[in-house]
Amino acid sequence: MKKLDLWIIRSRIRFGQAMDVLGNEKGIGTVEMILILVVLIGLVLIFKEKLNALVGDIFKTISSKSKSV
Repeated sequence: MKKLDLWIIRSRIRFGQAMDVLGNEKGIGTVEMILILVVLIGLVLIFKEKLNALVGDIFKTISSKSKSV
């Protein structure tokens, strides 16, 4: 085989592998990750006061129980 033929075969194999990677839809994409983060941030903002009260109560309980140990 000539060098040119080998080069063409290698480039086609590489192109096929690149297309396989680009066509792969497994895993979480960037858009999905951003949407999840937006929803989580929205929930935190909506329930901010309740979360602060809950976390404060948890830390009070931890500090009072740690004094007894």
